Amino acid sequence: MASTISIPRRLPLLVVADNVLLPGSSMRIPVRNMKNMNMVKSRLMSRSTLSSTIIGVIPQESKDDQEDDMSSLHSIGTAAVVVQVTGTNWPRPSYTLLVTGLCRFKLETLLQESPYLVASVTQLDKLSEDFDEFTKKDGGDLDNLADNFREQAGKLVDMLDISIPVVAKLKKMLENLPSQHLPDICAAIVKASYAEKIQVLDAVDLNERFKKALPLLMRQIEGLTLLQKARKDRVGVEIVARKKGDPFGRPGNMKRALNKISTDLDEDDDADSDEINDLEQKIKSAHMPEHAFKAVMKEIKRLKKMPQQMPEHAMIRNYLELMSELPWSKSSKDILDIEQARRDLDVDHYGLEKLKKRVLEYFAIRQLKNSLKGPILCFVGPPGVGKTSIGRSIAQTLGREFHRISLGGVCDQSDIRGHRRTYIGSMPGRIIHGIRLVGTNNPVFLLDEVDKLGKSLHGDPAAALLEVLDPEQNHTFTDHYLNVPFDLSQVLFIATANNMATIPAALLDRMELIQIPGYTQEEKCNIATRHLISKQFKEHGLTAEQLQIPVDSTKMIISKYTREAGVRNLERKIGAVCRAVAVRVAEGMSKSKHEKHETPKSEAKKQIINNTLPENLSQDATTMAHPPEMPIVIDEAAIKDILGPPQFESEVSQRLVQPGVAVGLAWTVMGGEIMFVEATRMEGEGKLILTGQLGDVMKESANLAMNWVRANAKKLHFGNGKGLLAGKDIHIHFPAGAVGKDGPSAGVTIATVLVSLFSGQLVRSDTAMTGEITLRGLVLPVGGIKEKVLGAHRAGIRRVILPKRNMKDLYEIPNNVKCEMSFIFASQLEDVLNAAFDNGFPALPTEEVTPSKL
Repeated sequence: MASTISIPRRLPLLVVADNVLLPGSSMRIPVRNMKNMNMVKSRLMSRSTLSSTIIGVIPQESKDDQEDDMSSLHSIGTAAVVVQVTGTNWPRPSYTLLVTGLCRFKLETLLQESPYLVASVTQLDKLSEDFDEFTKKDGGDLDNLADNFREQAGKLVDMLDISIPVVAKLKKMLENLPSQHLPDICAAIVKASYAEKIQVLDAVDLNERFKKALPLLMRQIEGLTLLQKARKDRVGVEIVARKKGDPFGRPGNMKRALNKISTDLDEDDDADSDEINDLEQKIKSAHMPEHAFKAVMKEIKRLKKMPQQMPEHAMIRNYLELMSELPWSKSSKDILDIEQARRDLDVDHYGLEKLKKRVLEYFAIRQLKNSLKGPILCFVGPPGVGKTSIGRSIAQTLGREFHRISLGGVCDQSDIRGHRRTYIGSMPGRIIHGIRLVGTNNPVFLLDEVDKLGKSLHGDPAAALLEVLDPEQNHTFTDHYLNVPFDLSQVLFIATANNMATIPAALLDRMELIQIPGYTQEEKCNIATRHLISKQFKEHGLTAEQLQIPVDSTKMIISKYTREAGVRNLERKIGAVCRAVAVRVAEGMSKSKHEKHETPKSEAKKQIINNTLPENLSQDATTMAHPPEMPIVIDEAAIKDILGPPQFESEVSQRLVQPGVAVGLAWTVMGGEIMFVEATRMEGEGKLILTGQLGDVMKESANLAMNWVRANAKKLHFGNGKGLLAGKDIHIHFPAGAVGKDGPSAGVTIATVLVSLFSGQLVRSDTAMTGEITLRGLVLPVGGIKEKVLGAHRAGIRRVILPKRNMKDLYEIPNNVKCEMSFIFASQLEDVLNAAFDNGFPALPTEEVTPSKL
């Protein structure tokens, strides 16, 4: 310790329960008390001066009813320097301080109690004095005490194993340690009670300190002597037993002798040993594979040899408890009634025929073959179409446990694979944690939002999922925490995603994709009637006797207040209607309750005066609790009054009233949508201006369309191609400029807009189109046809121009939608122009597919 240190007069206090820090010794102190936590955050986490790292460590005897009682603080504490601050957020926020004692101080007054303790202190130990100055004051008795103490301390160290590095370091330190520090250092390293250490702390006089610490040192020496003697006796018994022919001696005598020695040394070992034996029995009854059982038994042996005070003891114990709780051989029995499964899926979900078909195929194969590996399904579709809820229904239909893991925003591979047990606070990954929670090895796991995985310096979780979702590998999935393989082959994994573009190709290859494009208006109406309305009635405490929402009102909400692929906004709108009606119902009940208390007296007066009996006097009071206008029927006027004016109106006929405007079709993660494209011509320098936050591919499509129109100007009767841009600028704009747009499918729409602008003809207002173009005027196929057609149907468009090679995609569109729409298939841009204008432009034959042809 430096001899120039003088502690401040004001010190922040760290209260330590049932423990004592002595000057010169080091100690790790866990910080869990709120006042101690506040002190660490305020004074130590942003330390700028040396004084801010010096704190006062003051002991307090732990009592349940006096945890915050400041009067129980000891009057003498130890000023300490904070060497290290470590923290953890698991399982709860806490800090651990490594402190080294400097000197004693006396607690004078408490200057502050909240948010942490600050006290005025007086330094007791004079750090500037050496041992010679102490001996001048106290005479030769102190010299004799110090010599005797140093001799006993050396004897204690000599009894320890010098080959251990810590013991060698301790011996070297004691040889060079000044005599005035010997009592504190030795009292800190020997086994002593709280009261005995308090006596050493209270001994401000050095002579008294030697006298208090010396018995503790002598007791430790006697204990080590007895221990060494017991070990020698045990070895002697074994040797005698071997000479008599019994290589192990008498087991009963040996066990009693060893138990007696163990009881004398540490009374807590018996209880710990019983708990370890119970844990060992749980492990044996878990029926785990041989490789896992060998690894666990190896850890059990380590745990039995390890002192309970070591930090690794708790880590191994947590590991063994996890291993014993995992369902290595426990599985739930599948319910394989296909007809019942079909009925259950139809009751829970309307539509989704392709998805239901795949699930029923799995049920059928599972019924024929018991050892079938679980498939890796991925439901891709817009939000609100039932991807997550269908996973829960599949689990209920199968009779399996269900567990959902949200992967949105996960950017650490340890969330999937777990942490290695070398780290403090390590824990298994979310896969093994989920297996532990459900308690079976064949649950249904829903990996939600798999397309929103992140990537960081801590690894790529999508790469970690490759082993989980590979049927050829997941039977030996190895979590970093377990460090032994666990069989996931019987788990039915279901992933959900909104956008396939953000899923890595390797991960996408391991999953079976099932597209869920969205619902038609008829499907939404059925879903609302069967599920959403009854669900909202239940959540708002309403009944069909109080509120009725006719089918026409439901269709109005769908068409004029929501425009989405799923049904989430529809459910919110129905909830808004229910809330408004709930207010009316509650007001009516309050009014009826008030009239109920007033009616008997007034009715009695009327009977006496008129001598007549009212017809409805015998009605039950519960009937009077309902307002007379029940049930409330929601009509068009009520919807407008509750939800406001319609949010979505057909604007196609309004937008296409002048040349240079056409309707395109776009695919988004929210489903298909219509997209207006506008063009205008102005005085300029012959530039092509593009706006609307367009991507590079869409800009190239605009240049392609412009160059095709210029190259075919004579065929289109525009004269010379150079004259189109002579002294003119062409501006093409895609409205909703705050939304990014990209892709090649707007090529035919841009070309149609330019032809409409140059020719002055209007594009048909009932027609939308999509398709990629080439420089030679070919129309190439594009993706997302089903979503785009459904988006056009929601927007009220009944005529769609598609690439001819996309004809095969119409078979996935529901029949009711195809019956209401007509489709024109184009292989050349001339076909598109001929179908986009009323009189054809130019007059070329085209093929129109009517519902009868489909």
